[in-house]
Amino acid sequence: MEHKIFSMTFSRIYMLYIQKAEKKGRTKEEVDEIILWLTNYPKEDFESIAESDLSMKEFFENAPKINENAKLIKGLICGVRVEDIEDELMKNIRYLDKLIDELAKGKSMDKILRKV
Repeated sequence: MEHKIFSMTFSRIYMLYIQKAEKKGRTKEEVDEIILWLTNYPKEDFESIAESDLSMKEFFENAPKINENAKLIKGLICGVRVEDIEDELMKNIRYLDKLIDELAKGKSMDKILRKV
């Protein structure tokens, strides 16, 4: 059986990410920067994508390329170690969750975006 989050619309999850960030004094622009960093969607296409009815599954399947530094994202999300998730789609969704968590916890963008 497919996980429920795969069929949820990206636009709905995106709004939750923005709310979470703004509650902690961060910005929509920072959320966008994180998403674009992870997925390599072109900035000029992202607004229409964010407003579309794409499911989370479709959003990640259509992503140009997952950032090669995503493998540097480690730690717990929802009680599970991100690096131990085997399903590629779930791993990418949890990567994004983890990055938004780090944003809400006040980490600098350089650390969130794994700038080495």
